[in-house]
Amino acid sequence: MSDAKEHIEPARGRWIPFAAAFVAIAGLLDAVYLTIKHYTAEPVPCSLIEGCETVLTSAYAEFAGIPTAAYGALAYFVAFSLAILAAYGNRLTWKLFGVHVVIMVLVTCWLLYLQAYVINAFCQFCLISALTTFLLFILFIISKVTRSSV
Repeated sequence: MSDAKEHIEPARGRWIPFAAAFVAIAGLLDAVYLTIKHYTAEPVPCSLIEGCETVLTSAYAEFAGIPTAAYGALAYFVAFSLAILAAYGNRLTWKLFGVHVVIMVLVTCWLLYLQAYVINAFCQFCLISALTTFLLFILFIISKVTRSSV
């Protein structure tokens, strides 16, 4: 009976890094889309809320000459890579994933503040990115609260 328990325990929570990798891919696609739109100067179709163009053409749409979305794409790629490595047993990368995601949440909170109180407009694609980041953070918290094998 104890052998069966030993086989079950390591599998508990193994889904979390895979879910995080999937969510990170969604964030990566969103950020790459916004980056491409930035470089092509094509308008972004906002169908749910008004304000995408206001946000995406603001002074905060670039940092050091690089689109903010490009930094997001890099952050999501790193999150994806760390989650995949953790899914295949590398526990250190899951800890690094947690640190990385906390930084992403802090930057996301700053960007949400800018949209709400400085720019006074919201971009639906930016809000999707924020939701994606918070989902990554929630998955990391779940892994710690459930004391999974990650």
